[in-house]
Amino acid sequence: EVQLVESGGGLVQPGGSLRLSCAASGFSFVDYGLSWVRQVPGKGLEWMATIYSYTSNIKYADSVKGRFTISADNANNTVYLQMSSLEPEDTAVYYCAAKPGIFYMGDYFYTGSDYDYWGQGTQVTVSS
Repeated sequence: EVQLVESGGGLVQPGGSLRLSCAASGFSFVDYGLSWVRQVPGKGLEWMATIYSYTSNIKYADSVKGRFTISADNANNTVYLQMSSLEPEDTAVYYCAAKPGIFYMGDYFYTGSDYDYWGQGTQVTVSS
């Protein structure tokens, strides 16, 4: 059974930091790109970042570049999102998602919101 289980969300003040974790199981971790996607209530899904460990490719959305860092622990099938300089606009449910590595090979790097596997999401609230 495929599972993606997020953790680490919570309430943080503007300017603060949080680290989200996503534990994956049931599929070959290094053969998939692992992404973080967020959703603000009433709005669509917004892709944040992806890591494809097989090629070490990483890509970020412009809105989080320089503030968020994605990383992976291949030995423990876990992907992380370190978030810093958080703003109220970062308040959302954050999802971990996976898509086959073929979508991240060569010159192509998928940055949409259509994934094979999804986690249940973790709430991040940035407020004073």
